[in-house]
Amino acid sequence: MNKEQIEKTINQFLINEFEIDESVIFSSALIKDDLRIDSLEAVDLAVFINDTFGVKLRAEDFKQMRTLQDIYDKILSI
Repeated sequence: MNKEQIEKTINQFLINEFEIDESVIFSSALIKDDLRIDSLEAVDLAVFINDTFGVKLRAEDFKQMRTLQDIYDKILSI
């Protein structure tokens, strides 16, 4: 899966599952501040990433990720 497909898949999940307005979804968006993803939603996102991309994210991984770009990069790096 290429970068554009990963971004589209993650972004659609955020829109559909968390009802995040598409206008605030961009690569430099801050996960907590801009997207307002809380810890329970972060778990749901981690499960989605694992199921969809086969990438298992640990709690430590999420603590280091601040932006959507960090999530995209992590998926691409594996």
